[in-house]
Amino acid sequence: MRSETEMMATIIDFAKNEERIFAVYMNGSRTNINVPRDQFQDYDIVYVVEDTEPFIKNQNWIASFGELIMKQEPDKNDFGKEIVQDFKSYGFLMLFTDGNRIDLRFQTKEVMRKEYGEDKLTVPLLDKGEYLPIIPPPTDVDYHVQTPSEGEYDAYTNNFWWCLQNVAKGIWRDEWPYAQAMFNSDIRDALNKMVDWWIGIQYDFRISTGKLEKYYKCYLPPSYWEMYRKTYSDGDEENMWEAVMTTCELFRALAQEVANHLRFSYPINDDRRMLAYLEGVRQLPKA
Repeated sequence: MRSETEMMATIIDFAKNEERIFAVYMNGSRTNINVPRDQFQDYDIVYVVEDTEPFIKNQNWIASFGELIMKQEPDKNDFGKEIVQDFKSYGFLMLFTDGNRIDLRFQTKEVMRKEYGEDKLTVPLLDKGEYLPIIPPPTDVDYHVQTPSEGEYDAYTNNFWWCLQNVAKGIWRDEWPYAQAMFNSDIRDALNKMVDWWIGIQYDFRISTGKLEKYYKCYLPPSYWEMYRKTYSDGDEENMWEAVMTTCELFRALAQEVANHLRFSYPINDDRRMLAYLEGVRQLPKA
């Protein structure tokens, strides 16, 4: 696998030798000093150009970066939606045979002037003519967990306990897609919010838990992390019930700690009554 030094040289050298490219900048995890480094990190690169169309129509330039396993052009994948034909910004997601991945976007100068620096994790790499405005050093502050309001806390705790009835009836009816969808949407969403807030409190809300909560293992104590792992179930009904109960136990522990720290009120009566309801449905004979 090519090293980061080799990849960055390839990315910048291509731009230096391509007169249609005026500037290069990078964003994403490789600009964030707080993110653990590994070989699976993407290179999120933007090339500033006058016109994106030549790079879209003739894609021979891709060979300059290596041999492809696969690429995706997300702006072309309409998934049933209307495709914009006059692209001012166009992306190529490319996975190469050595395992490196580049998420490369061609962007007109017009778009760059509107968007450059909006993502605070942005670093200039090359500027052939002072096209890129001066921006502050990169920071992940926009991705930090935010302190919840009391209303937000109340809404998520209420929705957590309320929506468990849908999970319960889905399991009892053997409507597996429904039960799993409810559990992994409303219930997990509320659980993840509570995990975020709990972690935020430990770090004075100066922390990011990562895209799709990928850093939970780094920031949760082993006991809580093990419980969180057990909230994922397989296709067995009894294991699903165990996952639901573990989720309730973990949510309660986290939510009470968050409430105590922020001086909110935890709805203990909702908790007790819904838990009794869940146990009742769990023991209910099948029709």
